[in-house]
Amino acid sequence: MTTWKERARELGREVYALYFACRDPRVSWYAKALAIGVVGYAFSPVDLIPDFIPVLGYLDELVVIPLGVLAVRAMIPPAVLAECREKAKQLETEPRSWIAAGVFIAIWLAVAAAAFYCGLQLITLTG
Repeated sequence: MTTWKERARELGREVYALYFACRDPRVSWYAKALAIGVVGYAFSPVDLIPDFIPVLGYLDELVVIPLGVLAVRAMIPPAVLAECREKAKQLETEPRSWIAAGVFIAIWLAVAAAAFYCGLQLITLTG
């Protein structure tokens, strides 16, 4: 019996496989379009229902992403999907780039600081 954590890890691996499938020339354009939408939604911080809303906040991730993955998997040729799954599996064994993570965190902090500063300036000008 698999645990929820294992299922979530498998779903994450499947999303990475769909990302690789989007870049494969053997996949049709409409499958790529749907895959880009599913992968973008899975990795996006913006949700249909915000996560801070109890129960409903995570319900969209539990429904939208798995249904999107199922739809895209049906559109991708099995051989291509198998290759993409292998690439996704190899990605798990590769070392993580903490430098890249640090750069992204620094960019987000800079954007947040700039927004905060601009907000303070706007309050000062109007108040």
